Amino acid sequence: METRDPREDRAEIPLAVASLLFLAAYALLVLSRGLPDLWHGLALAVIAAVWLLFALDYAARWRRSGQGPRFVRTHWLDTLVLLLPLLRPLRIVRFYEAVVRRRGRPRFPLQARVMFYAGVSVLLIGFAGALAVYQQERGAPGATIRTFGDSVWWTCATLATVGYGDVSPVTPGGRTVAVVLMACGLALLGAVTGSFASWLMAVFATAEERGRPPGS
Repeated sequence: METRDPREDRAEIPLAVASLLFLAAYALLVLSRGLPDLWHGLALAVIAAVWLLFALDYAARWRRSGQGPRFVRTHWLDTLVLLLPLLRPLRIVRFYEAVVRRRGRPRFPLQARVMFYAGVSVLLIGFAGALAVYQQERGAPGATIRTFGDSVWWTCATLATVGYGDVSPVTPGGRTVAVVLMACGLALLGAVTGSFASWLMAVFATAEERGRPPGS
């Protein structure tokens, strides 16, 4: 079993804060029309600084691991977060994991934690994805996503794998974001469904052992 360096847990706090700053700066950049040059430059500087912080953390952990190229495969989520800004807010979920490890024992069962992680991930990825799609689609010829509200509605339908089709991205950048959101939606939906089914099985198994119906 791989031993986790305690320094990685300590790094989760600044990285979680950096994730929130990234999301705030990106939202300011996308949603604020007529943003003064000072604030526009500040938002870009924050986004660049967060990416640099993530890159330095990734490089430091790669060097300490001694795994060589295998580090990319064993730390695939960190690799995706570094390469895809859309997934950067997921570091906030890693912060919760670090807190749980420092306390020594989680307060909630595994199924509850998986559903919590999935719920937080949906909110974070959904908001970041809605921003990214709106940034790509607004003003594009033939675009059906004209407002941020349209983008939020489309993101919710995509993550839920419903896909009403009333609005959809038409630009290459918007469709690239759509592919990422579809993959995330399928993965998160599968995680929640599997965890809920596992929890139900555990409840019924316990009830059968005790010889009474579940919930009684």
